[in-house]
Amino acid sequence: MATDPLLRQGPDSTDLVLRTGPAGPVWNALTSARSALFTPLVLGLPTLLVAFWMALAGARASTVFVVVGVIAGLEYLLGWLALAFSQARCILRVEFAPTGVPASLRLVRAAGPDDWLPLDTLREVRLTHKVVEPYQGDRKPAVSTLALEFVLRGGGERLAPLPFGGDPQRLAYALEALLAPAAVVVELRTERSTRAKPQSNSAWFSGGSASANSGGG
Repeated sequence: MATDPLLRQGPDSTDLVLRTGPAGPVWNALTSARSALFTPLVLGLPTLLVAFWMALAGARASTVFVVVGVIAGLEYLLGWLALAFSQARCILRVEFAPTGVPASLRLVRAAGPDDWLPLDTLREVRLTHKVVEPYQGDRKPAVSTLALEFVLRGGGERLAPLPFGGDPQRLAYALEALLAPAAVVVELRTERSTRAKPQSNSAWFSGGSASANSGGG
């Protein structure tokens, strides 16, 4: 009984799809390896400082290049491991099985699915819908995100806010209907704010001009 686009009903389970795309340890390692290419660039300043210090100490250019290459390689490796671990924990979807009246659930992460858990392990589902609306005269559209938190016995899983263009109330109702037999609480909270208006630099230039004129007098 999937009544929301994020809830997809299959033959064996009803899935709450949060992110789409390939998954698995191999894919996770490949995507992390590509993203880690930016790590030496982000940490480029310390590497340049080491190269500058070696040059001042009289080291040969070839030695400096080798050391810089080793440092960049280590930075890339550490960045790859950090990104791979972070992405491996990323939740792609939550599966509730069997279809209709679920009795178990499991979290499917980028590195693969977790073990199945009894549905009564899930105590509460919290949805936080945040809407940042434009200020008067702002041409940029409102930005809507949705954060989900699964409160499990002995712990919990909180997802980073995801771009969301649907109806949060509809999703909350659909989850309530799906999880009602297990008496799982579904809580929806909506937070609205207005985008901060950029400060104009005209006052600063006006103040600088006034100071200059007063100094000339």
